[in-house]
Amino acid sequence: MMGAQTDVPPEEDTALDTAREEPWTILVHNDDVTPYDFVVDTLGQVFSLSAEIAETVTWEAHSKGVSPVCSRPQSEAKRLISDAHSLARAAGYPLTFSMEPKQ
Repeated sequence: MMGAQTDVPPEEDTALDTAREEPWTILVHNDDVTPYDFVVDTLGQVFSLSAEIAETVTWEAHSKGVSPVCSRPQSEAKRLISDAHSLARAAGYPLTFSMEPKQ
């Protein structure tokens, strides 16, 4: 028999593909416009960080210019960053996130 067929639903197949992706680190960048509390709220709402962790990440970005937020598979990281940018732009803020391969 050539090539075994599997009966995996497409959404499960996509989840398996995502699970196999290498993790990427999402970074939040400080700016002089976005309110501190908005950053904390965005980290909680989009990235599901607890209030305490969101506060710590925001403070690090504020004091060092950039801070890691979390690590996710590449496709999920891109989606989360897009969601966060959309939320910030809708509120009129230039809050910026980026990603890099996890080291």
